[in-house]
Amino acid sequence: MTETTHIQDAADIADAPEVCERPRAPLGLLAELTYRCPLQCPYCSNPLAMEKGAEELTTAEWQSLMRQAADLGVLQIHLSGGEPCVRQDLEQILETAVACGLYTNLITSGVTLTRERLANLAKIGLDHVQISIQHTDPEKADWISGYPGGSSKKRDVARWTKELGLPLTLNVVVHRHNIESVPEFIDYAVEIGAGRIEIAHTQYYAWALKNRAALIPTREQFYKSLKIAEEARERLKGILVFDVVSHDHYAVRPKPCMGGWGRNLIDVSSTDKVIPYHAYKTIPGIEVDNIRNKSLADI
Repeated sequence: MTETTHIQDAADIADAPEVCERPRAPLGLLAELTYRCPLQCPYCSNPLAMEKGAEELTTAEWQSLMRQAADLGVLQIHLSGGEPCVRQDLEQILETAVACGLYTNLITSGVTLTRERLANLAKIGLDHVQISIQHTDPEKADWISGYPGGSSKKRDVARWTKELGLPLTLNVVVHRHNIESVPEFIDYAVEIGAGRIEIAHTQYYAWALKNRAALIPTREQFYKSLKIAEEARERLKGILVFDVVSHDHYAVRPKPCMGGWGRNLIDVSSTDKVIPYHAYKTIPGIEVDNIRNKSLADI
């Protein structure tokens, strides 16, 4: 039998299904190592019903996840929580991430860190530190965080970070009780030598949703804060990079959550869930996979 080749006409080609390529990996993975935290911020994104510490992923499970993420094509690992520094195995998890060639970012309140431990993390290969502050006024910061004396400790950690040669980001969650201090936050970021500031308007889910009546600023305050940030962005070009997370309540339409589910970032909870964003539990009926039952690539 003579083999022939079928030539499709234009109609056949138009009706043919598109070839679906494998989706590219998210750029980053948010590793919520634990939900334990010494702070008590009223806008916390931690779950309302906290998982028990005994249920947290083990050192070996987090190390396996680092390897899976690297194999998948993820480039950045954000070591977060809660407060990731309460994990005594943080160094071991970091060591594996570094060995896999992942860019590592420690997202911390700083209040439990010592200079010795931070220096050791830098020696292992930590690439970047992000410190959060609640206010530039120490008394107001203590009141918001529920943690006395945190401001001076955070300033120490910022200084140590720069002394150790690590890049530094300052994160500020903005709400009614600190929004008028956005100019001071920007000045503070420059003063401590941060290369980037994240002015993040509170995202109203989890604890922030519960406490929204005490947190939501006025529309006028919100737009004023955007103007201040934009003017400072121009004034501080080459000195400070700005990342402004907008307020959904005053937007024309909500922004894509996490930049679009699974497109730029995925989130692994402290107890095994691979989730598209922090507050997935607020959506009725949603189901997610867990890393103990499936590989990260399959999920």
